[in-house]
Amino acid sequence: MHWFSVALGGAIGAVGRYAVSVWLLPTSQYKFPYATISVNVLGSLIMGILYVIILERADLPVETRNLLMVGFLGAFTTFSTFSLDAISLWQNGDQFLALVYVVSTVALCLLAIIAAIWLTRLF
Repeated sequence: MHWFSVALGGAIGAVGRYAVSVWLLPTSQYKFPYATISVNVLGSLIMGILYVIILERADLPVETRNLLMVGFLGAFTTFSTFSLDAISLWQNGDQFLALVYVVSTVALCLLAIIAAIWLTRLF
């Protein structure tokens, strides 16, 4: 059952990731990876919320962790895509934009998970 939960969550996460890419494609026009940074920040926010709800409070069954945290967020967030986007920007001569992208992604994801944990603990 654990394998099925991870697989189901992964399928939903992959479709969600693709949906964000399609939705944000007109915005980026392949110039800046808005979709990748968006899913990574949103994924960090959701991970922080689930961390408190599932692991600290035990308000959801531990089995839900496999579905949401391992499966869904594992497929939804895209660190490998993030890395490729950063290298592509750098190799295309956009070193400054590559650095902005790397620093902003890491900073925003850390802030998202910190904020999510803090806010979820309040409620």
